[in-house]
Amino acid sequence: MDVQDIKQRFGIIGGSPLLNRAIDIARQVAPTDITVLITGESGSGKEVFSHIIHQMSARKHGPFIAVNCGAIPEGTIDSELFGHEKGSFTGAHEARKGYFEVVNGGTIFLDEVGELPLGTQARLLRVLESGEYIRVGSSKVQKTDARVVAATNVDMFGAVQAGKFREDLYYRLNTVPLKIPPLRDRKEDIHLLFRKFVADFSDKYRSPNVTLADDAVQVLTNYGWPGNVRQLKNIAEQIAVLERDRHITAHTLLSYIPLDQTSTLPMRLNQQGKKDDFSERDILYKVLFDMKKDMVELKKLVVDIIQNGDNVSNYAASNPQVINSLYRDIEMPTSESTLTIQQPVNINRQEDYHITHHDAEEVEESLSLIDKEADMIKRALKKHKGKRKAASEELGISERTLYRKIKELNLN
Repeated sequence: MDVQDIKQRFGIIGGSPLLNRAIDIARQVAPTDITVLITGESGSGKEVFSHIIHQMSARKHGPFIAVNCGAIPEGTIDSELFGHEKGSFTGAHEARKGYFEVVNGGTIFLDEVGELPLGTQARLLRVLESGEYIRVGSSKVQKTDARVVAATNVDMFGAVQAGKFREDLYYRLNTVPLKIPPLRDRKEDIHLLFRKFVADFSDKYRSPNVTLADDAVQVLTNYGWPGNVRQLKNIAEQIAVLERDRHITAHTLLSYIPLDQTSTLPMRLNQQGKKDDFSERDILYKVLFDMKKDMVELKKLVVDIIQNGDNVSNYAASNPQVINSLYRDIEMPTSESTLTIQQPVNINRQEDYHITHHDAEEVEESLSLIDKEADMIKRALKKHKGKRKAASEELGISERTLYRKIKELNLN
């Protein structure tokens, strides 16, 4: 069976040389029992190639099981793969066969194999090397004759370097590497795939067929397709269902395509949403840190004025907002070793401002967030004469949060 026959049998569309090369490797390795590691981005069609390998092998009449390793909890994955004995853990009311026991004589496809825990990786390595495994809660060694085809969308060598994947298991799985090209490297196939998908969905939903304008074909071809064939199929289905005008222009097509056309990740992350997701505590801490920074700058400013012998009256007249803010927001220590303000600063008075100091030095501020938080709440309550609703609005937090903070900090 040649490459073209395989495409027709398994419904593979496209004539890209990279795609043809991947199919040819699968065709050659299928009759053997060699372990195959399929790599490629999410949505590129890795599972289709696992079916090709199984159906063209001597095991085609045996069982085939596809296991998504990333979807199984770490605490139960050993039981799922290798089985367990009755009473081996809480909830194990009876003995259970694992996938390797069920698939004996067939093929097991381990998708997202890079997500396996390190302990399970050691068990899998033993199965690959000797065909032996032990059920959870048992001491009896059992044998299996299962062919392993694994797949991953992560950089396995990078995972090995980071200590997240066993190096010996990586080389054991990677006996024959099979790389599936991403859709952006198969530009000549994109329009063909889209036409096939919209034709199928138009027939499924009994709607007129969809055609693309030339500018829409250009957009379709130049887009990066981070979700690969899966993303293209989803967009084709949306257009087939939602669009009344069956002749699609570039403007219409762009409304279905995400704005970020540069991403090649298998999964899109909403970094902007993550950045803006602040809690009320985060906002309060930010306000406190900003206020502390302003207070320290004001203190340094006054110390510099005193040390340089500047006239404070003249400075107050030319910078009234700074001086009034300093007097309002800073409680100056009264010890002899620190700066002391003897009377309020009033920018409307023409008389001199009396300031005495002895060896002025910068006051070290407490860095405790709890103290700052309590101080801010006290000041807000005092400003609004104990009205908690108004105080909570001033602080930028909910009234419920303010009640909780008062209770936590023992504020009266």
